[in-house]
Amino acid sequence: MTLPIGVALLVTAVLLLTLAVLSPGAVRVPLDRRRPMDASAESSLTRFAGSAAGAAEGFFAQRKVRLFNRDVLEQAGLRMGQGDFYILVLAGALVGALAGLVVGGPLLALLLVLLAPVAGHLVLSFLTGKRRAKFDDQLGDTLQLLSGGLRAGHSILRAIDAAGNESQSPTAEEMRRVITETSLGRDLLASLNDTAERMHNEDFVWIAQAIQINREVGGNLAEVLDQVNETIRERSEIKGHIKSLAAEGKFSAYILMAMPVGIVLMLMLVNPGYMNVMFTNPLGWGMIAASLILMTIGGLWMRKIIDLKF
Repeated sequence: MTLPIGVALLVTAVLLLTLAVLSPGAVRVPLDRRRPMDASAESSLTRFAGSAAGAAEGFFAQRKVRLFNRDVLEQAGLRMGQGDFYILVLAGALVGALAGLVVGGPLLALLLVLLAPVAGHLVLSFLTGKRRAKFDDQLGDTLQLLSGGLRAGHSILRAIDAAGNESQSPTAEEMRRVITETSLGRDLLASLNDTAERMHNEDFVWIAQAIQINREVGGNLAEVLDQVNETIRERSEIKGHIKSLAAEGKFSAYILMAMPVGIVLMLMLVNPGYMNVMFTNPLGWGMIAASLILMTIGGLWMRKIIDLKF
């Protein structure tokens, strides 16, 4: 009786997660049009969650924990603190522990608890990569806005400010951050280089260097940015061809890496006692260690094959 209940819980969790990911986002209201929240309207659950998040934030701030810190969350585009994300990871670990305890016993529950921070790291990596890819796609339009602002007679800071106002996220957020840092007295080149480092974008380094060279020797910066934009578009086209050719290899690597884990989980769900010998016998532990080492070597090898540099 417990197995059907556990399977039903897992299917329900997967469906809810799919709906949460695929559902359209809420309409974003500008900050100047938002009404201040009435403190009296907060429920006791909301106050408890806020106090718990504040306590967790203070705990991790005092101990300077770098895992899931503010910089990582900002790069992923999440507007939450470190304590908030740890509470989400803890909630996921508790749900996984309950589901694993019902379905496969304490061993599966412990495995799902240990996988909770790994899943959180993978989610942050996915969101960060998605945000950086979006920034890279918007870079051509950003250069056009910058060159257009310079041709209109604006300074480079005013052109960056206009590009931030006219662009979409994440370009708008990064441009506003550059303007804010320079307004506080930081050097423009340092702010632009930090943006390129946060977004892992080599093309933006060219933009920062072009702006710095123009500030030192002068010249028509708008024409320089147009030439940089043309070069970046050509590199983006070549990069797209390379990605399409390497997609088959990446997909094969994902399938080969996920297949052993999927088979083990399926066997533990269908017949929980079938894999007990593997986890209790020393020979089984040795086979597991050897398989992990071989899978790691194979994954790094395939990544090296399909990771082309140009």
